[in-house]
Amino acid sequence: MNHVAAPGAPFTSAGLRAAARLGAALGLSMLLSACANLSLPSLPSLFGSPAPVVPAAAARALQWGDTPDMALRTNDAGPRAADPAYRIGAEDGLEIAVWRDDTLKSTVIVRPDGGISFPLAGDFIVAGMTAAEVRDELVKRLTRFVPDPVVTVTVVRVASYRIYVLGRVNKPGDFAVGRNIDVLQALSLAGGMTPFADEDGIRIIRRVNGRSQALPFQYSKVRKGNDMAQNIPLQSGDVLLVP
Repeated sequence: MNHVAAPGAPFTSAGLRAAARLGAALGLSMLLSACANLSLPSLPSLFGSPAPVVPAAAARALQWGDTPDMALRTNDAGPRAADPAYRIGAEDGLEIAVWRDDTLKSTVIVRPDGGISFPLAGDFIVAGMTAAEVRDELVKRLTRFVPDPVVTVTVVRVASYRIYVLGRVNKPGDFAVGRNIDVLQALSLAGGMTPFADEDGIRIIRRVNGRSQALPFQYSKVRKGNDMAQNIPLQSGDVLLVP
């Protein structure tokens, strides 16, 4: 005899088990449907894929071996002198700053007589000095007014280093360069010698203590890799004479 539960009567144990099986079936069906609509990321091909296209501008941003700060810092006047041994000369530009005092900060141009003026420090000659030597002189002069001054001196414009190449070269003239160069480099700047040049009669004319000196340079020896000591660094104001 079949028994039918009246409305509102509690479920039997058999009814509960049937309801549980039905709920599990419905849950599994919903899970399978969700998985079917799920888009998974594609796996990389075993045989590789074409390299992504990089815009030319982005590819040029850094080259092999570059670092973000390798770009040469410049201003309108020219390159900064990074060599701590660089000797300051007329028309060079110096940036001078005293820490924690904005009133003692200025960019000055070295006068033709080799001097500069700076607040509280007065007027003094800097031609022939390095940036460190100028800083030490400023510290000595400012100590009377500023306790323990911290001074920074930076060469921000190189205009005094100038050499002259005359005679039988392809491009004679004066050359302003922002770094020290030697005799061979100066000849290269002048476009090399003409076919009629006397390569063993070259002279470097240098003024020392107000007197001119002639230093010999025999190109034929240097060209063969001999007597390389002749290829000396040129000083500002040197004249390379090629007969």
